[in-house]
Amino acid sequence: MGLIDFIKEAGERIFGQVKGTSGSEVPGEAEASEALVKTVTDLGIPIEHLAIQVTGDVATVSGTAKCQADREKVVLVVGNTHGIAQVNDQITVETPEAEATYYTVQRGDTLSKIAQAHYGDASKYPVIFEANRPMLQNPDKIYPGQMLRIPT
Repeated sequence: MGLIDFIKEAGERIFGQVKGTSGSEVPGEAEASEALVKTVTDLGIPIEHLAIQVTGDVATVSGTAKCQADREKVVLVVGNTHGIAQVNDQITVETPEAEATYYTVQRGDTLSKIAQAHYGDASKYPVIFEANRPMLQNPDKIYPGQMLRIPT
């Protein structure tokens, strides 16, 4: 996939949960990398040999995914983290398939509104919700700046 842009100021604030080596709330790059690996692992997304290296506001992810959906979910988890502006996707996929479309949530969006725009049918919002699990826990909880997978 290569380099994917995200909104740096949007997303989960997982780095505040980790103390940096200096004792501050802002972790160094090593701590940020470890926090992202833990987040992906805790979500149960199966990536073999997962490695994440944070350099500034760019996260490089590598490993092997069984399917394209798992690859895209890892990219979204990492990119939808406050402080990450770009994800350099170096994940390989065992069974290549078509990539999903990405959509950045705008103020006033709902999954129904997004489904209407992409599929012509608002009632297809569960397709988008399921495509973004386990990152999304509730179909009513999306936020501006969040990037979502829109499967074909």
